[in-house]
Amino acid sequence: MKPAKAKRRWQIWRDRRGQLSPLRIAALALLLFPLAKALFEAGDIAHGARPLNDLIHRAGFWTLMFLGVTLAVTPFRRIARYGNLIDVRRMLGVGTFFYIATHLTLFIADQGYDLGKVAHEISHRVYLIVGAVAWLGLAALAITSTDAMVKRLGGLRWRRLHQAIYVIALLALIHYFQQTKADVTVPTFVASLFVWLIGYRMVAWWQDSGELSTLSLLALGVVVSLLTFAGEAIGIGIAFHVSPLRVLDTVFDFDAGIRPGWQVLAAGLCVVIIDFVRARRNNRNLRTVAAE
Repeated sequence: MKPAKAKRRWQIWRDRRGQLSPLRIAALALLLFPLAKALFEAGDIAHGARPLNDLIHRAGFWTLMFLGVTLAVTPFRRIARYGNLIDVRRMLGVGTFFYIATHLTLFIADQGYDLGKVAHEISHRVYLIVGAVAWLGLAALAITSTDAMVKRLGGLRWRRLHQAIYVIALLALIHYFQQTKADVTVPTFVASLFVWLIGYRMVAWWQDSGELSTLSLLALGVVVSLLTFAGEAIGIGIAFHVSPLRVLDTVFDFDAGIRPGWQVLAAGLCVVIIDFVRARRNNRNLRTVAAE
């Protein structure tokens, strides 16, 4: 490999042609944001009760966030009519692994770098077993994310391997719920967004179409929102031994807070608006070209 080409390979802010890519720069800035946020809040973290534990949870949370962002590339490149988004999917995926690797490294540090203790803790706690399996899965995907590995495995086997991302996402969500001790509002919202992302793919497969209509996106958002309300009510009902119907009675009590179901519905409506606007603009451009 020529020196100039080898050097460019590590300049991830450049596209395949070697030119500066605003999209890649934006993706890199997004991946670095949690680090900048942690540095900015370093004083508060250091004076907290358990600084290292705080960092462990931060790294885990951002792993899940970037896993969701990576899964969102495929639907949003179609919804936003912006095919170039695919150019940053690999970067986002590798960045996700960086955060889960940091998550594990900080956990090892919290155990005093005693690998025997680390192994004992992981093997005797269900939520740590689940997290460890997710870590191994993301490690496998990160290792095989290069062009060389795609050629070595072959396109079909590579795609089948990387479909494991859906199982990994499920394990990561289970791990997130298991380690959340009190309020599960945020985990519920995050899980619902993942349901939307998987639901998009299922509907697209069922319709045998890469793109969903605006009406289908609206229906998907409403269905996922209703599932969120129902799932949260059932979960709270089981945890506190109350009827889920009593939980549902509080859905419109906004003084007690906005429930995840409403948040998911709002996010779904934003997607519908983006799709509607982009579709109209695309149709207008096509008519303009045809007129010329």
